[in-house]
Amino acid sequence: MASIELKNVVKRYGTGKTANQVIHGVNAQIKDGEFIVIVGPSGCGKSTLLRMVAGLEEVSEGEISIGPRVVNDLEPAERDIAMVFQNYALYPHMSVFENMAYGLKIAKVPTDEIKARVDKAAKILEIGPFLHRKPRELSGGQRQRVAMGRAIVRQPQVFLFDEPLSNLDAKLRAQTRLEIQKLHRELGITSLFVTHDQVEAMTLAQRMIVMNGGVMEQFGTPEEVYNRPATTFVASFIGSPPMNLLKNAPDAPPDTLIGIRPEHLDITPNGWALRVEAVEMLGAERLVYGRWAHGAGDELVIIRTEESHTVPALGSTIHVTPRADKTHQFERHTGKRRAEHP
Repeated sequence: MASIELKNVVKRYGTGKTANQVIHGVNAQIKDGEFIVIVGPSGCGKSTLLRMVAGLEEVSEGEISIGPRVVNDLEPAERDIAMVFQNYALYPHMSVFENMAYGLKIAKVPTDEIKARVDKAAKILEIGPFLHRKPRELSGGQRQRVAMGRAIVRQPQVFLFDEPLSNLDAKLRAQTRLEIQKLHRELGITSLFVTHDQVEAMTLAQRMIVMNGGVMEQFGTPEEVYNRPATTFVASFIGSPPMNLLKNAPDAPPDTLIGIRPEHLDITPNGWALRVEAVEMLGAERLVYGRWAHGAGDELVIIRTEESHTVPALGSTIHVTPRADKTHQFERHTGKRRAEHP
């Protein structure tokens, strides 16, 4: 196992005036054994960052270290990493055992050791009964476990996951997330996991890197990112539904956006007046959508309530009160969190 350090890592394509910079000076120290999730929307640079750690993309500026070694100029095979891709990339003509053993065979690992490693990985991933099957005989979830098994048998210092659950349906994604958590607890190998899915990020990460336009907007635990977002982008990207970001909230300081999550707005006898536009029923909870009732702009405000609360009528006026200790202030022109606001 090993730590990973990113020092002012930059990636650009092309040279001179036509160069396109896609990663803008990322700095991060990842501890030995940590599970880090890199999350952000499509095109934000998260997979490019992962591929630079893997050695599949060159670093334009800065340094990447794995353990004590700077790996900028090392080939992927020299970095002691194992990668799991979105597409399983299994050899269709080989059995599960042969797929998992192939890399070890190429590396001339003794036959007995290959069998021991494959059997151990298959037991961890509960795919022992499938070792003699071909990939076409497996479900999507089983194929993904084979791909993870192929990485495990390498016994690398670092695991790299590039959106490995994207091809699975919702139920399998949830199940495989649990398997990945269990896998990390058992093996404790330093891991980088890329996803655009904030639920995956929040449930898997010990710490998470939130990327936006090639910039690392925030690096922290899921709790820190959710409870103290560093920017309006993080506030709106992490959380479903997203945080309300209000420029017309009553008593808001000038040039300030007031942030309040839907679950931190309470329906009260008095408070902010909103006209109800829609109500979504979501089982144990419901979402109420309203706009300012007294000409304070056309902002949409979302309130999350429990099913036990009375459903407000469409077109009616309700009053809501933000919980004082759960409000956030952001600079309107930069989107950054106001430092003086706790």
